[in-house]
Amino acid sequence: MRLKHVLALAVSTVPVSLAMMAAAARAESPAESLQAIYPSLDALYIDLHQNPELSLKEEKTAKKMAEQLRAAGYEVTEGVGGLGVVGVLKNGSGPTVLLRTDMDALPVLEQTGLPYASKAMGVNQAGDTVPVMHACGHDAHMAAWVGAAKMLAESKDRWKGTLVFVAQPAEEIVHGALAMVNDGLFTRFPKPEYILGLHVANTMPAGQIGVVAGPASAASDSVDVTFYGTGGHGAMPNRTVDPIVIAARAVGAMQSIVSREVDPFDSAVVTIGTFHAGNKRNIIPDEAKIQLTVRSYKPEVQKKVLASIARIAKGEAIAGNSPKEPLVQVVESESAEVVVNDPQLSARLLGALRKGMGEEAAVEAEPHMTSEDFGIYASRAGVPGIQLRVGAVDPKVFADAKAAGRAMMLPGPHNSRFAVDRERTIKGGAMAFTVSVLEILGTPGAP
Repeated sequence: MRLKHVLALAVSTVPVSLAMMAAAARAESPAESLQAIYPSLDALYIDLHQNPELSLKEEKTAKKMAEQLRAAGYEVTEGVGGLGVVGVLKNGSGPTVLLRTDMDALPVLEQTGLPYASKAMGVNQAGDTVPVMHACGHDAHMAAWVGAAKMLAESKDRWKGTLVFVAQPAEEIVHGALAMVNDGLFTRFPKPEYILGLHVANTMPAGQIGVVAGPASAASDSVDVTFYGTGGHGAMPNRTVDPIVIAARAVGAMQSIVSREVDPFDSAVVTIGTFHAGNKRNIIPDEAKIQLTVRSYKPEVQKKVLASIARIAKGEAIAGNSPKEPLVQVVESESAEVVVNDPQLSARLLGALRKGMGEEAAVEAEPHMTSEDFGIYASRAGVPGIQLRVGAVDPKVFADAKAAGRAMMLPGPHNSRFAVDRERTIKGGAMAFTVSVLEILGTPGAP
């Protein structure tokens, strides 16, 4: 009896012990997993920051992203839409979630003073050699994206479905998203039912996640206007038609479009970013050219502003006795549509992020007038999408600046002095991606 009792006890305890071991193996939280892999993410970030590549030139960066995904067990395809990378990880029956990062850098001379600051040079689309910097935080996006890819690959017991990790080129020229979609992103690979992205922000302390429900980033239109004149000697302007004067009057008049033609309850921006004319002080040129960026949230506002720009340009040309009508061009290849975060998905993920990262770790955020091409994915696929914000400023620096009323002046994206608080930013982004996926694909009862 005693022997049988001992044997019975031994047999009964074996499966319990195995179950306990399995539970212990599953008990490691995403935060603990992230802590273990963070040194590799930090090293990747520094490498990416020191070796940035311009839009449509991201050959080495794309290779690095492909290598990271392959090492994590994803099925990887390169060269999608140019230099895009797609990694697929299937894990049973369930929804498909697409997670996107961007890869390109900007023609900016870094002035952060960091020991790992970029000293890279690159050749832009015009053939000029220019300094290159990850001034928009895409290096942090990639590191967080890789972190999420690794964490999710290591925690298949927590979720069921399919992951599609997309590394996109040419975001800065709003070209890459459409190129990847046109190259079969939704037909050659599993079509997503949810689309996730993120972007660093200097409007929040590092690691904090911002959720915007509805329109989050504005539509962007790039407009070129060429004014024509009759050139001649600067000492005899009466024998010329000066296109510089015509263009200058148009610049001033265009500043009244938003303040006098757009409904005060709507949002719009008209910014003239470049003014090119002439090459010698005593010669009146034949042409003057301005380049504008236009931002808006509503199609009717977008249409109205673009029409006003053309009307003013033509009107000033007539007033200045121009020999011909100005050329007004909307550069479609450099224009982007509104990024709209699905309201229901936004509310769902805000709750999940607060539960998974802490009540104060996720906040409701405000839309920005900045633009990018992330919105193309959700609109073309016809599925819910959301681009999360990830705070990038050292919390103490942010708190001090806010207390002094200077928070809006902190260096941000596209600034030569912009540098993310890298550990908190990368960890925050990786956790935001991971928690969001687990909310969508998580299996019932998983820890």
